[in-house]
Amino acid sequence: MNKDQISIFYFGSATALLLLPLIAMQFTSEVKWEALDFIIAGILLFGTATTLDYIQRKIKPLKKVLLLSGAVLLLLFLIWAELAVGIFGSPIAGS
Repeated sequence: MNKDQISIFYFGSATALLLLPLIAMQFTSEVKWEALDFIIAGILLFGTATTLDYIQRKIKPLKKVLLLSGAVLLLLFLIWAELAVGIFGSPIAGS
């Protein structure tokens, strides 16, 4: 896989993840996202994709790429979980 294909994977994955709630809203009333939800999710997902793409292009040793990418993904998941259910009880979760 070359660097351009990896970039397409990152941004394609971000787009697909952002489309999931939009599609789910068409079939169930349990998913109720507003415009702000999509904006925040888009910033998180495309910010992560951009960061991963930058790491993949600029960092050479594979160990560093994997370590930094893992840290970025962990940060994404922690922020997402905090926004979704407030696992830490911080002000950004609405607590």
